[in-house]
Amino acid sequence: MGIEAYKNLLSDIGVDVEKHAKMMNAGLESYKKQFLSQPNRPEAMKYFDWFMSEIQGERIAEINRIKKERKPAVGTFCIFVPEEIIVGAGGACYGLCGGSPATIPDAESELPRNICPLIKSAYGFKLQRTCAYTQSSDFIYGETTCEAKKKTWEILDKHHPVHVMNIPHMKRDRDLRMWKEEVYEFKKHIEDVIGKKLTFEEMVNGVKIINKKREALQRLDSLRSMNPDVVPISGKDGLFITQMGFLDDPVRYTQKVNELCDELDKRVQDGVSVFKKDTPRLMVLGTPFAPPNWKLHTAVESTGGAIVNEESCIGHRYYKDNVDLEGVEDEDTLIDRLMRRYSEIDCACFTPNTPRIDKILKMYKDRQADGVIYYTLSFCHTYNVESHLVVEALEKEGIPCLIIESDYSAEDTGQIKTRVEAFLESLTFKKKAKLFKDIK
Repeated sequence: MGIEAYKNLLSDIGVDVEKHAKMMNAGLESYKKQFLSQPNRPEAMKYFDWFMSEIQGERIAEINRIKKERKPAVGTFCIFVPEEIIVGAGGACYGLCGGSPATIPDAESELPRNICPLIKSAYGFKLQRTCAYTQSSDFIYGETTCEAKKKTWEILDKHHPVHVMNIPHMKRDRDLRMWKEEVYEFKKHIEDVIGKKLTFEEMVNGVKIINKKREALQRLDSLRSMNPDVVPISGKDGLFITQMGFLDDPVRYTQKVNELCDELDKRVQDGVSVFKKDTPRLMVLGTPFAPPNWKLHTAVESTGGAIVNEESCIGHRYYKDNVDLEGVEDEDTLIDRLMRRYSEIDCACFTPNTPRIDKILKMYKDRQADGVIYYTLSFCHTYNVESHLVVEALEKEGIPCLIIESDYSAEDTGQIKTRVEAFLESLTFKKKAKLFKDIK
């Protein structure tokens, strides 16, 4: 139906309907231009195209129906949120990370200019009242993964209720004990919202639902990246599907991702690829891609490359691990397993963070990639600084790497495309030289 049918609902939850409509129309036009023009898209992408059209319409109506049933609606900025607890309570957990430059000027009326654009974009959506997800939230989940974020939560709390979870920056036993207490505190906060205690069975059910969601994404990742001769779906579509996993109902989303994977599996068997043979295969490392930030993927795949994997929080880092339920028979063990699953996330906020480097090297070899792009948002100091250690390890293994730092503006689009084009040419030359050497 689109957002036109939900004007009254949007107004009731405090959305600036006029500004919201202009922003959504611009976003939908951008989506049509960048996504629907792609040749040979899988048929199952039609569901995700529909979801994009209803992203701030029918999905918002669903979330507000959940709220009327006294179930939690929680907006999040990070993959450290224990979404299993929210889902176990019958609620909706969704991402609020902003990828649009349109809201940043408003955010800069309260936040410094020289901090991460993701934070400013999301904050600006609240000040403008142009994000129906933010307006629908019982509370916003924040975390302490970077200095800019944890201070922003103090200011954001003036505009919307915020619950902050303290994520330790080391993983010693005493840090993990504290983290477990934070998970318990989060569960208590959800119970306060819904007005009742969460049962052990409800929490286990929440874990099972999210485990299945991650398994579907693991399957998609494998089909995208583990077949060297066939890439059955574009990297841009792969990225968009993952982005929508932070907004959609998890049960429905899991079903639709698996339906898509069935089609991709058939494509792989039949040798149906969306890229020509010998197209350079790239992995993207670094900071997350919040929608509608599709700039890098568009640059790569309109210049002769294929992105087969994102290592970021909106990518492999999010879905690589499940919660182990084997032998779990009581709440304390379940909370411990939840905490330990989240402690396996290799965010750059941790020190030391060598497991991330080990993972990247293994992923690169498993996926038979040709090169890596290390992408960071401007002023994202954790990933910018850690790039030195990652690139050092890549160079030691002889892995080609292009480093790109950017924000959400369109100003550097041409520059990025030029740099990507030169990088792809170097990879193609390297492959041809190796082939010639092998023949000799």
